[in-house]
Amino acid sequence: MKKITNAIVLSHITKEYVLHHEKPTLVEKLVRNKTERFTALHDINLAIKKGERIGIIGPNGSGKTTLLKIIAGITTPTKGSVYTNGRTVSLIDLEAGFHLDLTGEQNIYIQGMLLGMRKDELKQKVNRIIRFADIGKFIDSPLFTYSEGMKLRLGFSIAVHMDPDILILDESLSTGDINFQKKTSEKLLQFYRMKKTIVIVSHWLEFIKKNSDKIIILNKGRLNVLIKQNWNSFI
Repeated sequence: MKKITNAIVLSHITKEYVLHHEKPTLVEKLVRNKTERFTALHDINLAIKKGERIGIIGPNGSGKTTLLKIIAGITTPTKGSVYTNGRTVSLIDLEAGFHLDLTGEQNIYIQGMLLGMRKDELKQKVNRIIRFADIGKFIDSPLFTYSEGMKLRLGFSIAVHMDPDILILDESLSTGDINFQKKTSEKLLQFYRMKKTIVIVSHWLEFIKKNSDKIIILNKGRLNVLIKQNWNSFI
């Protein structure tokens, strides 16, 4: 039997942020003599196998996006180690990699090259990306004229056409219209059949249930992993 390798391994991941309040005076610094910290993730240990679909749910402020950013390499943990096996492509912050004054097509080339694609590869894929995004003549308009749904469709189309081994998606997917949600589910199912690893954060429970093999519940930076037969007892 062929051995299934891990796509993602998180070992003892802790993430702390320094809280900056109103600027203290020198006297206050001397009296307090300490820095206030917030722990977003507490000693997270997680192994995700190649080809698994993982859904992450939890209340606002539970550490979901922080966890995704650490897996994607956007931010580094305060403690612990991260291992990823293969090309990792993330759609976490729609505005992060986009240039609002450039057209949709120009943004495709910029995003694609940032994700490691060569210009000649992008030329071969640009028409497929545009068709999948389905934003019509707006592909030649600057991004500041786009609705949030149009930016979502363009960002998702770029991400899935980069041929990732690991695809990381934040909860913005639930903002798409019904047709786009259907197209998204079909693409994720195609990726699953191709044994690609998918990690999704969303408050949309039906979408998570339909597109996940395991669900991670995050609460105050601590996690609990559920498998399918246990879902109905919790969500």
